[in-house]
Amino acid sequence: MRQMGLKRTQKPQGRRTTDSRHGFPRFPNRVAGLEVCRPDEVWVSDITYIRLGKGFVYLAVIMDMFTRGIRSWNLSRSLDRSLTLKALQRALRDGVPTIHHSDQGVQYASTDYGDLLKQHQVQISMSRKGSPGENPYAERLIRTIKEEEVDLSEYRDFAEAQAQIGHFIEEVYQKKRIHSSLGYLTPREYEDDYWRIQVEQLSSLPIG
Repeated sequence: MRQMGLKRTQKPQGRRTTDSRHGFPRFPNRVAGLEVCRPDEVWVSDITYIRLGKGFVYLAVIMDMFTRGIRSWNLSRSLDRSLTLKALQRALRDGVPTIHHSDQGVQYASTDYGDLLKQHQVQISMSRKGSPGENPYAERLIRTIKEEEVDLSEYRDFAEAQAQIGHFIEEVYQKKRIHSSLGYLTPREYEDDYWRIQVEQLSSLPIG
């Protein structure tokens, strides 16, 4: 190709979203080998970048490990700590997990993020540095969002990305997309069934 004067097409460079070079506390992986048996036992979280017509935006997601339901998400033009903190604040309005699991990125290890989890008595869990395989549920969720929404779209600006990604998460992923691991139910259906069964079991107990 050099002799013919041809240049290889360069793929657009991606963005690094995890920076674990920081002095904040790190926590052990508390979910390795854990059998999760109920909603809000473990929340997992991750960040990804999304290309616009010009520049990038960043998506933070929090997912319930048991139901695969997305508890919260936040899209931002900045990769600073507020990206993940806003997602966590929104998620905690509707529930509190026993364990919160993430990578060791500065956005999750920061004092503000850790203090908010501790205020709600949430145990903090982190995958080891450079070990994305220790956060597989969040990694899989990001891959699903990328393959089924982001890679099929060309967002002109932030507002368009936020609207389309929001629609995919809230209307498609939560309510329409079935999971084989959930018995071919959607996350919303699976969680509704779980709580219905709990109510039925309680109502069948003898009184007194």
